[in-house]
Amino acid sequence: MEGKVEETMSKKDVIVIGGPTASGKTGLSIELAKRINGQIVSADSMQIYKDMDIGTAKVTKEEMQGIKHYMIDIVSPDKRYSVADFKADAEDAIEEIIKNGHVPIVVGGTGLYVNSLIYNINYPQLEFDKKYREYLEEQVKKEGLDKLYEQAKKIDEEAISKISPNDQKRILRILEIYNQTGKTKTELEKISREQPPKYNYKVFGINYERSKLYDRINLRVDKMLDQGLIQEVKNIKEKYNEFHTAMQGLGYKEVVQYLESRCTYEEMVEKIKQESRRYAKRQITWFKAIKELIWLKAEDGIEKNIEIILEEIN
Repeated sequence: MEGKVEETMSKKDVIVIGGPTASGKTGLSIELAKRINGQIVSADSMQIYKDMDIGTAKVTKEEMQGIKHYMIDIVSPDKRYSVADFKADAEDAIEEIIKNGHVPIVVGGTGLYVNSLIYNINYPQLEFDKKYREYLEEQVKKEGLDKLYEQAKKIDEEAISKISPNDQKRILRILEIYNQTGKTKTELEKISREQPPKYNYKVFGINYERSKLYDRINLRVDKMLDQGLIQEVKNIKEKYNEFHTAMQGLGYKEVVQYLESRCTYEEMVEKIKQESRRYAKRQITWFKAIKELIWLKAEDGIEKNIEIILEEIN
């Protein structure tokens, strides 16, 4: 079966498995990789960071079962890392996997990362404007994030509709792109999509029935806290001086608020669970917009879903 799959797949074919948090992407992708001589390229904007393991539900060495993973633990939490950086590094990884005779499997729930590859979106490599960023952050402190959200909405309604009103990182990014280029993020994406993607992407999405997914998310949060999420955040804060993006991550910012006595333990736990469920909902909406995507039901089990994937790629 393994040789047969490799022969029938084009050298430029790349499998993509997306979906919401806690939907079983990791388990499915590793079993699939074992069947088809695959290697995995992570498309998760938080798993790129070193030392951030528990809160990102990062795949462990044991879980990898010997399958090589790319794009995990590649950046320190105090470093900036853009979608443009991801696209360049991920395409290098895909090229290396193909060159070494393996099948690339892109796996993750960060829609921006997935879209950058499957639609060949070339995000602009902007020079970081420290003064403008400090000005925006000062505005957040003075007038609240809501004000900047409304400002970004007037500039680029399409881009802002895809993100949470609490997503400070991406709200600021929309404003920064417009400030530097005079064009909206949406305009730049449309221009960049005129070139076809480098590879033939076969896109799949995995999901649970909504109530079951939410139960899995709640259990995952409890497990993270049992595994030592609070201590992990303390360690990171001690080790690194500044965090451009990392501490804005889901789960991390809520723990920071708790450590700074801005909320109780119970409020922190509920906030992480609530925000995780909201994030999952946005991820589902994002992946539903990918017309080429074939949905898999997590309830059908890994074996059945691998069968479906193999049928589609052969």
